[in-house]
Amino acid sequence: MSYLVLVNEADEPIGSMEKMEVHQKGFLHRAFSVFIFNRKGEMLLQQRAGNKYHSAGLWTNAGCSHPLEGEDVAIAAAKRLQEEMGFITTLRKAFTFVYRSAVDNSLTEHEFDHVFIGEYDGTIAPDPREVKDYCYMSMPSIRAAMESHPQKYTSWFKIAFPKLESYLAQNSA
Repeated sequence: MSYLVLVNEADEPIGSMEKMEVHQKGFLHRAFSVFIFNRKGEMLLQQRAGNKYHSAGLWTNAGCSHPLEGEDVAIAAAKRLQEEMGFITTLRKAFTFVYRSAVDNSLTEHEFDHVFIGEYDGTIAPDPREVKDYCYMSMPSIRAAMESHPQKYTSWFKIAFPKLESYLAQNSA
């Protein structure tokens, strides 16, 4: 059984609860999202495997999950990227945000999300239990695809993407 870290709006731990119960009750919990770019500035997207307990088959960022109790969020993000996509790269913390979104199977994502960014151009070897497919796309192409086919993307990706666009616009040098 997997337990998630319940947090308040300041990301301070207030307890823990089994993962499925957290998503059934919509409680705020700690999470992370990893965004990977290649040297051309294209973003790595993954299509979630068909056996995922929610958002199966939808396109999203390179990796996301929840740190274990007492686990450093950056370490958890790097570990999960390797588990899902089969590679390691340097990640840097970009920003955090809180969101709440209904997902399928009567579940709710309510996360204090830590966003990490990295660059990678090497071999990708995704775990087929986690990832059905993957591709690199330009930011404008992703924006256009999300506008024309929003149902193909995870709810959190649709929330995080414009925040990432703003972050990159303000922090590009």
